[in-house]
Amino acid sequence: MVSNLLETDVEGILETAFSGTDGELLVVDPSAGTIVSLVEAALARDDLPSMSMLADERVLKDVMDDFLVASKAADLVSDGALSIRLLPENADNALFVSESRVLALVSSGDHVAALSSEDDEFVAEVFDAYRTAFDDAEEYHLRTPPISVVRETMEAEIGESAREDFDRVLASMDAARGDGEGLDEVTVALLVAAKNDVLLYDISKWGEDVGIASKATFSRTKTRLEDMGVIDTEKVPIDVGRPRLRLKIGDEDLLGLDAEALAEAATRVLN
Repeated sequence: MVSNLLETDVEGILETAFSGTDGELLVVDPSAGTIVSLVEAALARDDLPSMSMLADERVLKDVMDDFLVASKAADLVSDGALSIRLLPENADNALFVSESRVLALVSSGDHVAALSSEDDEFVAEVFDAYRTAFDDAEEYHLRTPPISVVRETMEAEIGESAREDFDRVLASMDAARGDGEGLDEVTVALLVAAKNDVLLYDISKWGEDVGIASKATFSRTKTRLEDMGVIDTEKVPIDVGRPRLRLKIGDEDLLGLDAEALAEAATRVLN
């Protein structure tokens, strides 16, 4: 049986791809937008099939440069819900392939269409072909830590208030995705640390240990924010060695702002 699906966005197609799939779902040659939608949709489901993604390396790099997407994808990988490998060559269309259905995705203007087939012989042939291709493909290694680990370790090592502020800023960035002027994860962590009077040593050690960025990257970003007046530092004496630096909000206009407003104001200053 062959049928056509027409939706205003890819989420509707994903719902069809997920539904009725008890075993593995192969995702072949998805676009950047489809990967983002897939990750978001997957995190929202309790009945998620095991997903194996074959994707173009350049597309993956562009998508996974976004900390929000990469950290959520890393959660799925960590949970065993998603495996990612590199597509050796482009497919004719993005495909969602299960053992019972093939969906070929086509985008046009404001709509997304999918050609669906449930013909047993055809579906089995396509599934076997791409299952073999996935087995032979090179694995893609995410370098971004899972967002659940980021949150848990920040609360444990930096504090609950800082973790709550971090979550609020990430949520506001997620809602504003696509404006091209967002803050990176290191800047967000430093702003949250400054709002909560955290030591530079503590936030940079946490960031390096969890896998967000090196201490050197935190230090360089701190210097940039300090040079632009967004944050400030004060020396805190310790028993042995050089004093450590406590991060503070540097601009009086930013004092007292909640996490979202602080991030918005910092974005305006930095851009």
